[in-house]
Amino acid sequence: MSASGGTRAIVAALGANLAIAASKFVAFAFSGSSSMLAEGVHSLADSGNQFLLIVGGKRAQREATPQHPFGYGRERYIYAFLVSIVLFTVGGMFAVYEGYEKIQHPHRLEHWYWPVGVLLFAIVAEGFSFRTAIKESNELRGTLSWTQFIRRAKAPELPVVLLEDFGALIGLVLALGGVGLSLLTGDGVWDGVGTVCIGALLVLIALVLAAETKSLLLGEAASADVVRQIEAATVDGDRVTRVIHMRTLHLGPEELLVAAKIAVRHDDTAAEVATAIDAAETRIRAAVPIARVIYLEPDIYSDTEAARGADAEATPGGPAPQPAGH
Repeated sequence: MSASGGTRAIVAALGANLAIAASKFVAFAFSGSSSMLAEGVHSLADSGNQFLLIVGGKRAQREATPQHPFGYGRERYIYAFLVSIVLFTVGGMFAVYEGYEKIQHPHRLEHWYWPVGVLLFAIVAEGFSFRTAIKESNELRGTLSWTQFIRRAKAPELPVVLLEDFGALIGLVLALGGVGLSLLTGDGVWDGVGTVCIGALLVLIALVLAAETKSLLLGEAASADVVRQIEAATVDGDRVTRVIHMRTLHLGPEELLVAAKIAVRHDDTAAEVATAIDAAETRIRAAVPIARVIYLEPDIYSDTEAARGADAEATPGGPAPQPAGH
């Protein structure tokens, strides 16, 4: 997996979640806290999610085949989408169910120091994982806000780990609140209420992840900045005078397909046009290294024809203008 895939963030999250899951299940066994059980399942689900992200990154590195000529880069999106499903079902829905059962049949917590101690340990461990994810993300997000970064990132791993760790920290606070209120009031219902809140939080995060990864699966264009870089690199003002229209598509986080119709001079020979196309492809790859697959179609630009909408791909029945991101 590439550095932009956030390998270090995934490994840090996996190690933290495995240790936390084990400690939570031990705390549940001694205290009977439903919050501890829900949090233990949550951490176990998160561990499985990080494993899925690692598997997706490895499988995406396979070479292209005749059956899959554009490679397997999108496998990373598929596995990220699976993560959202696991988080929704195993994490969120289980927690909601367990919390509901605890509210219906509450009981006092036993050995309260187990859940409290484990929750404090888990907050520290999740904080370390979250800090690693933030550090890795800061190297990529630039001036983007965190919301913009999660919505626009083409590599799914870092947004997934960020949201999981953020949700885990909030969930731990909710669990600590539920356990604390149960101890203060002597009413085990609060433990169930905290568990339901954890489940609702996980369901919400899973829905956000599903929406973002679905957009990547459907196919996203390059960002507006990358599109401008490609357009600037394509036109040299001599052989290639303008970009008539262009479509881009991410075949994977680090692989971009570029298809464009470019304007060449009407009196150029076929050899000159071919040379101009080769030079334009070289400039594009130098400006945007992830532009791995490039198709350039030469044409003669006409202001009159453009005004009439003669280009079939620019007509109302053709594809919509390329979006700048999701």
